[in-house]
Amino acid sequence: MTAHILVIDDDAVQRRSLKAAIEGLGHVVHLADSDQAGLDVFRRHRHEIVAVLADLSAPERIGNGFLDALGDLHASVPVIVQTSEGATRRAIEAMRAGAFDFLVKPCSIERICGAIQSAVKFNSNGSLGRPGRRSRTGAVGFGDIVAASSAMARAVDLGRRAAHSVIPVMLEGESGVGKDMMARAIHTTSERSARPFVTINCAAVPPSLIEGVLFGHDPAGVPGEAQIPGKFAEAEGGTLFIEEISELPAHVQAKLLSVVHNGEVELPGGKRPRKINVRLVLATNKDLIEEVKAGRFREDLYYRLNVYPITIAALRRRKEDIPHLARAFVERFSAEQRLAKPLTIDAGALALLTGHDWPGNIRQLENTVYRAVVLAEGPVLGERDFPQIAAQKISDLAPTAAGGGRNRNEVVPATQAEVSGHIPPAPQPAESAASDRIATASEIAANVIISTDEAGNVRKLAEIEEELIRFALKFYRGQMSQVARKLGIGRSTLYRKLKDYGIDPDDPQKHAA
Repeated sequence: MTAHILVIDDDAVQRRSLKAAIEGLGHVVHLADSDQAGLDVFRRHRHEIVAVLADLSAPERIGNGFLDALGDLHASVPVIVQTSEGATRRAIEAMRAGAFDFLVKPCSIERICGAIQSAVKFNSNGSLGRPGRRSRTGAVGFGDIVAASSAMARAVDLGRRAAHSVIPVMLEGESGVGKDMMARAIHTTSERSARPFVTINCAAVPPSLIEGVLFGHDPAGVPGEAQIPGKFAEAEGGTLFIEEISELPAHVQAKLLSVVHNGEVELPGGKRPRKINVRLVLATNKDLIEEVKAGRFREDLYYRLNVYPITIAALRRRKEDIPHLARAFVERFSAEQRLAKPLTIDAGALALLTGHDWPGNIRQLENTVYRAVVLAEGPVLGERDFPQIAAQKISDLAPTAAGGGRNRNEVVPATQAEVSGHIPPAPQPAESAASDRIATASEIAANVIISTDEAGNVRKLAEIEEELIRFALKFYRGQMSQVARKLGIGRSTLYRKLKDYGIDPDDPQKHAA
């Protein structure tokens, strides 16, 4: 399908590069070097242009009325905005102003083209062009995984490569990030797709039973009763997905090591071992190296299983995926509820969801959208349909209980605008401005760095350095290049300091004093 795309960018080299790439997709490209020029082009071709790509990296451009003006001309045209690295707040403002998608620079031409194709499909179908399916129903492929962010795109690329081999795959990531879906996609894309995909969650099976569930057992006290096959037997020729592998009891770890090493399963009752043909995909939400150090996981088994690790980032670290996931969930749950007409979700709700950190990751977002669809009273989901998320936002903005002035020995981090070097946005209405002032005060109160200890002595430099690194990781949401740049150190130095201080980049407050 040939579509007309409007590209607005003040960089001539970037405009030429984007024009060539988008024309390579078979589309027609209209170019503009400023917001006003873009609006003029759009007015002339509003009935032809089906998507807009606009570089809004400069902080003052989000709030200058450009998106509103574009919406006034054509409310339904999808607008993809580009923002600079670390500018999550501006991306959320763009979503609230009606943007369809946002890209964090620098991003690849392939990612930009993928966003444009999604926007074209959305414009023509009123949806993302593909259903959002539950991972537990039907075959799931890599095309069913939302990978708008670069972090998820890398994970999907590794998964595609892994699908064409038989080596064990270790999926690492917090609970709810989508490890199950990745495992199913690997199986579906592999040569074993016609064979069984069998799962077992080690945390959900009592330790006394898990050996029999995995490897099979003879029913106790029933002479002549047939042997009950285990998960390895069920998965013969296919894929066995073992979730929460860190919860496997020590004696079962030893038996699994033997299975992986010899390719045989010892059958109950002293029968001859049976050869197996099973591809292993494993998952963990814990740091297995730490489990090995603590003596809870066998080191030899770790190195046998951790052949091809794939890390799936937490949702808070790939916010570009949230709008796509939310739209897909709304579409899917509308169909499941047999609604006469599928619900839609407005810009304010998308911005609200994108701004939330989602400690429960995709699973929490899915359940939140499901609740909203079931309880919806109108055809469009708005912020009012997500009261729990809105309440959490208000709670985050509330001033801290401990008021009063600051101690003169406290070092207070700069505001976001001062730290990032960005120009503050244009003045907001009184109500919005008040919210911003409250948020800033709360942020400052929550992140002060004390320069003296309880005895009144100056604290050690290493202690203050550790606190500042933790603050920067939290402030820039784990964007390592941004953290290193703002701290004025190299990435290799930053990673060394993280290791020295035992800091987890995904959870900088973990073990914090």
